[in-house]
Amino acid sequence: MMMATGAEERPMTATDIVSPVKLAHFVLRTSRYAEIVQWYRTVLGAKPAFENELLTFLSYDDEHHRVAILNVPGLADQGEGTAGVHHAAFTYASLTDLLENYERLAAIGINPIYVINHGPTTSLYYADPDGNQMEFQVENYASVEESTKFFYSPAFAENPIGVEFDPAALLARLRAGEDEDMLKKRPDAGAKGLADIKLR
Repeated sequence: MMMATGAEERPMTATDIVSPVKLAHFVLRTSRYAEIVQWYRTVLGAKPAFENELLTFLSYDDEHHRVAILNVPGLADQGEGTAGVHHAAFTYASLTDLLENYERLAAIGINPIYVINHGPTTSLYYADPDGNQMEFQVENYASVEESTKFFYSPAFAENPIGVEFDPAALLARLRAGEDEDMLKKRPDAGAKGLADIKLR
């Protein structure tokens, strides 16, 4: 890519790139409008900043909206084997928050489609009524530097996907007094790849 500099052009360098400061929101279109709006209100604890019969803006923090949902009648369901976004991810403040949210949702019949300790994060994946996948996670390390270091470790090279776990059992251990940092430490499961995990 070339960058104009008055009368001449020069190749763009890394110092010319301006990156965004944060990810603000994502937008879904659906023909299951009321059901999808209710699902996101429930799983995220979100409230509408605006809603009518065509559009809902939802937020769970100080951002005016984190999720927007468009009512588009007559859409086809998502097909298997098509390209697109695999999932969006939301970070919780602690393992306790993550697992108590799991327990709350499970009590009303909303269960993860798979759970996995990736190493850098402990994660629960859900599918909304349209099949869009959402990851709810907690950071396993106290700093970005420590998480990044794990990506360069032999353990990650051997198993870049992670290790599945039982969230109810993990919550019971947490409530029994086991240390959160120790519970977030990924166990050694040997070599694993995509074929070993129920990723969809």
